[in-house]
Amino acid sequence: MKNFLFLFIAIVFEIIATSALKKSEEFTKLLPSIITIIGYCGAFYCLSFAIKTIPVGFAYAIWSGVGIVLITIIGAIFFKEIPDLPAIIGLSLIIAGVVVINVFSKTTAH
Repeated sequence: MKNFLFLFIAIVFEIIATSALKKSEEFTKLLPSIITIIGYCGAFYCLSFAIKTIPVGFAYAIWSGVGIVLITIIGAIFFKEIPDLPAIIGLSLIIAGVVVINVFSKTTAH
């Protein structure tokens, strides 16, 4: 269960880093650029602990899938990047895929 905590922390770091990346304006703004670099380093560091016992494909599916959905929500709220209907359908399919892997796959670490 501890490794899922590391996976969750990795997702949080990745979301912070990606949000800061948007604000860094191609790494021309110092503070957002530093937050981006530290955030991605933290995300991969925590992900490395998570994949000690969680299969790498499963961990990456959760990390990327949840990250995509959450960063889209953050983009809509803070950057006014509102997804259209096809994007919402695609995001729903990503969520469904993560749920199917977690609930039905025998390769996951429960």
